[in-house]
Order: sequence, then C-alpha cells, then structure tokens
Amino acid sequence: MPEPTQTSDQRLVKGARARATIARHAADVASVEGLTGLSLGRLASDLGVSKSGVATLFGTKEKLQLAAVASARDVFIDHVIRPALPEPGGWPRLRALVDNWLAYIEEPVHPGGCFRVASIAEFDSRPGPVRDALKADRDDWFTLLEKEISRARAQGRAPDRDPHALAFQLDALVGAANVGARLGDDTAIHTARTIIDALLAPGPGTTPPTDT
Repeated sequence: MPEPTQTSDQRLVKGARARATIARHAADVASVEGLTGLSLGRLASDLGVSKSGVATLFGTKEKLQLAAVASARDVFIDHVIRPALPEPGGWPRLRALVDNWLAYIEEPVHPGGCFRVASIAEFDSRPGPVRDALKADRDDWFTLLEKEISRARAQGRAPDRDPHALAFQLDALVGAANVGARLGDDTAIHTARTIIDALLAPGPGTTPPTDT
C-alpha cells in the first residue's frame, strides 16, 4: 500500500497535468473565440471531463483566462524564444527571434494564429488582472527585443535608431502580418519579412561583421 505522501504527490502531479492540458486548450479556443468566450462548461465538454473537475482546478472564469494567458506565453517561449537562445547575442539572435516569430504565425501553433495579437486587442481597454498579465507578457517581449537590438546596433547590424522604436515597428509588422494571414492574404507574411529585412539592414556607413 503506497504511503499517504506518495498518494498525495501522485494526485498533485495528476492535477498539474490536467490543469496544463485544460489551460492549453483554453489558449487554443481563446485564439479563435477570445478570452471572453471561455467557459468552464465549454472546456469540460470539449475535453470530455466534468465541469466540477474544471471548476475545482480553476475556480473562476478569470483564473481560467489567466491560465490560458500563461499557457500561451509558454508556447510562445517554446516556439519563438528558446530556439533562438543558442545563437550569439545581438544580430544572430535578433534574426532568429524574428524568423521564429514569423514562422510561428505562418504555421500557427494556435488555431487562431498569434494568441498575443488577438488577446491584447480584446483586453487593451479592460482593466484587471487579465489585462495586467497580457501587458506584462508584452513588456517582457519588448525588453528582450530591445536588448538584442541594442547589441545588434553595437555590431553594426541594425539601423542607428532607438531600440524601443524598432521593437515597436517589428511588433506592429508581425501583428499586421498575422491579421493579414488570418484574413487570407497570401502576401502578408512575405511583405512583413521584406520590410523587416530593410529595417534590420546595416546602417549607413557601417561595415557588417562576418557572422561566425
């Protein structure tokens, strides 16, 4: 007979797995129907589990929304950020981040495309914990982009401009490409990539170092 502590540990692991599965599905649903479209009952029905079980894990719709935001953040990190980290800081890593980012919307991980683009548009004027979580995630992403842009500038591989302004432009372009792609514009991602390549071209009078 297993020790009580072992039984408790197994239940915790099982609960964590169930929570992660539900949160990931919630992120997928929200990418199409919005975070406000989430419900405990809908997710329980989709996944073939009891509504009371989902309620036990999340408690409220807001906590479910926050779990969806956190799950989508993990997905973005896994597909966009983590694969770029082995690249040297600055230009190589910045290019990898941008390329991964475009691939993330070209072959969408979530059925509705970029979760962040859809959710921020939905919650940008709705104060509260969900908006705060989305803002914190966006701020972290901008901080990473600005850090690598600053390094790239020092390497002579990015225009001599404010890192925040360039991060803002990159974010706007990829966001527009995501919207265009979801609307069936086959040129959206190519157009965004072409403009981004121009933005990241070496500044006047600089000699780009050879990548190693």
